[in-house]
Amino acid sequence: MAALFLQGCVAGAVVGAGAAVVGGAAKVTGAVVGAGIDAAHTSDEELREKREREQREAEREARRCERRQQQGKAC
Repeated sequence: MAALFLQGCVAGAVVGAGAAVVGGAAKVTGAVVGAGIDAAHTSDEELREKREREQREAEREARRCERRQQQGKAC
C-alpha cells in the first residue's frame, strides 16, 4: 500500500513540475495524489459486497453440513 501511495507522490511531483510551466500545478498534483489514495482504499460498496458474498458462502456451507449430518456423515 505504501508503494502505491509513493508512486502517486512521484507521479504527482513529475506531473506537477510540468504543469507548473503551464499553470494550475496544484490542481493537477492534487488529482494525481487523490487518484493514488483512491486506488489504495476500499469503498463502502466493495466492503458491503464482500460481506454479502461471505454471508452467502457461510449459508451454503451450513446447508452442506446439514445435508451431510442427515446422511450420518461428519461436516
